[in-house]
Amino acid sequence: MPKIRTHRGTAKRVKVTGTGKVMHRHQFSGCGHILSKKSQKRKRNFRKAQPTFAGDLKRFAPQIPYLF
Repeated sequence: MPKIRTHRGTAKRVKVTGTGKVMHRHQFSGCGHILSKKSQKRKRNFRKAQPTFAGDLKRFAPQIPYLF
C-alpha cells in the first residue's frame, strides 16, 4: 500500500499546537491591502492565529493525514 500524499497547500496554512489544537490564520486579514478603513485593534487581532472549527477539521483531515 503506498503512502498517502499530504496536500502541501493545506499543510502550509495549518499548524498544530502542543495541546493538539489546529490553528490557522485569520481570513480577510488584508496583508497590507486597504488597511486605512480597518481599526488598529482589528489589524492587531488579525496577526494572531485562530483555532480551526470542527467542521473544517473534517475537511482538512484527509488532506493532511500525518498531522493529526
